[in-house]
Amino acid sequence: MTTADELQQSAQESVNEVSQNMSQFNSYIQDHIPDFINFGIKALIAVIIFLIGRFLIKWIRRSVQYSFQRKGADTGIAQFVDSMLKFGLYVLLLIIVAGNLGIELSSITVLFASAGVGISLALQGVLTNFAGGVLILMLRPFTVGDYIIEDTNRNEGTVKEIKIFYTKLSTVDNKTIVIPNGTLTNNSLTNVTAKAERQLDLKVGISYQSDLKKAKLLLEQLLKGHPSILTDEEWRVFVDSLGDNAVVLGVRAWVKTEGYWNTRWELLEQIKLKFDEEEIDIPYNQLTVHMQSYKDNLQ
Repeated sequence: MTTADELQQSAQESVNEVSQNMSQFNSYIQDHIPDFINFGIKALIAVIIFLIGRFLIKWIRRSVQYSFQRKGADTGIAQFVDSMLKFGLYVLLLIIVAGNLGIELSSITVLFASAGVGISLALQGVLTNFAGGVLILMLRPFTVGDYIIEDTNRNEGTVKEIKIFYTKLSTVDNKTIVIPNGTLTNNSLTNVTAKAERQLDLKVGISYQSDLKKAKLLLEQLLKGHPSILTDEEWRVFVDSLGDNAVVLGVRAWVKTEGYWNTRWELLEQIKLKFDEEEIDIPYNQLTVHMQSYKDNLQ
């Protein structure tokens, strides 16, 4: 047999093989068309179920939120319940969709049981944050609207949302900080606005040459004249320390928590202006250099 005949025979065999494969593929498609149609119908029904379920979840969440608002419930509790309800309902919806697609729930159960150890380790942080959220609602170290400082990482801000796994803070410059609930319950924190009143503690230095009694009298007058100072609470003006460059005067008084910062800023400005007006010197660090000529050193 010549080389040309061998090539022709090889090509014919390839064509026959491709034709046979196409025939088998067409036969497979024709045999499984009902299965494809059935799966397509199931997938379409699953999409419809998911869309309807999502609508129902939103409706249920709105109804629960309206019920909390009508009863005047705590905002943090309402947010936590809404977050937990959303999570649970979506998990239930996904199970229903999976069952509609033909995935047996027993198979899912066996899968979770066999991978229980790995899943528990993977979800350890999630469970810790969930437990932290429950503890926050039970112990109530803070509520929505409080200004807190997370002492370990020094994150601070006003509590805006308490969710199932995390808490959102809003800083004074309008940034959002998201802190896991586990972090808030496992570390110490400071609730700045837990009480209705807050102590204002200021320190201001005057020079040793200034009139000490006059400076104290001016500070007392400023405290008495400021409308935000709670005069029915104890307040004091005192000598805090004798520094290297100044006599440090201390001012302690009580103000409403919500007006703390404005009062502090206003008083500091008034103290500076009043001391300038009355010629009370507020010193700053200075370095005095005495220069002596080389001839003086020789003498």
